Amino acid sequence: MAPLSWLQVGVRAHTFGYPLAVWVVMAVVAVLNGGVRELLLIPRMDEYAAHVLSTGLLVVAIGGISALYFRWTPIEYAYGELVFVGMLWTVLTVGFEFVVGYVEGTPVSATIGQYDVLAGRVWIAVPLTLLCSPLLFGWYLSQ
Repeated sequence: MAPLSWLQVGVRAHTFGYPLAVWVVMAVVAVLNGGVRELLLIPRMDEYAAHVLSTGLLVVAIGGISALYFRWTPIEYAYGELVFVGMLWTVLTVGFEFVVGYVEGTPVSATIGQYDVLAGRVWIAVPLTLLCSPLLFGWYLSQ
């Protein structure tokens, strides 16, 4: 069986250069957000409150960056392409988190623990925002 081509799944390969660049911008913003959390928020409030506030700020930033990109881009994305961009951003982000954790010597269990909503962690909002924002803003702003 031959591998699926971009055309068979309804995704044009040339439409992903800009979203990759946008993801790099979002990754830089996320790293800066982490610095703000560590340097400014945690000294002024407890760690959990800083985690929640920092996550909320990052969700807003990701939404804003996504909205700006999809308002600005001349590319008209198909539904499947918007879904693919969201999946791409999410996979890149989660992969980045695990690679950085590995380099820093953070146990995988600690990285996975960031997604434990039953333990009060709200970080799952970040990958969910990354997953949904291309479809939300790409579709909404094209109407």
